[in-house]
Amino acid sequence: MTPMTILEKLRAIKLPFAELMGVTFTEAGKDRVVAHMVVRADLCTLNHTIHGGAIMALADSVGAAATVINLPPDAKGTTTLESKTNFIGGAKEGATVIATATPVHRGRRTQVWQTRIESEDGKLVAVVTQTQMVL
Repeated sequence: MTPMTILEKLRAIKLPFAELMGVTFTEAGKDRVVAHMVVRADLCTLNHTIHGGAIMALADSVGAAATVINLPPDAKGTTTLESKTNFIGGAKEGATVIATATPVHRGRRTQVWQTRIESEDGKLVAVVTQTQMVL
């Protein structure tokens, strides 16, 4: 039997809110996690543009997933301690946004991840930096 890849293991973890938003993980490794999300009408604000809360929730889901992949064997889980979002541009309803999380710091007690959210054509939508506590 072939062992599961990191991406397969990540997809097997139930993340109900990420699933509700339609987040699909497409790449997963110790140094990079990538997910896509279609901007649906119920994730928008005025003018059919993605809501800031949807951007933050997407980044939080991807950063948390990246932390889970990097947890030490004796850890019980993770939780977000802090998150900062710089909103750069928008994404319209129907577009797909791509979130890419990369590590800034991976320590015994905390991990810090930066997630870039871009449109399909590479336009920067937001940059999110979050600190995850290792439980």
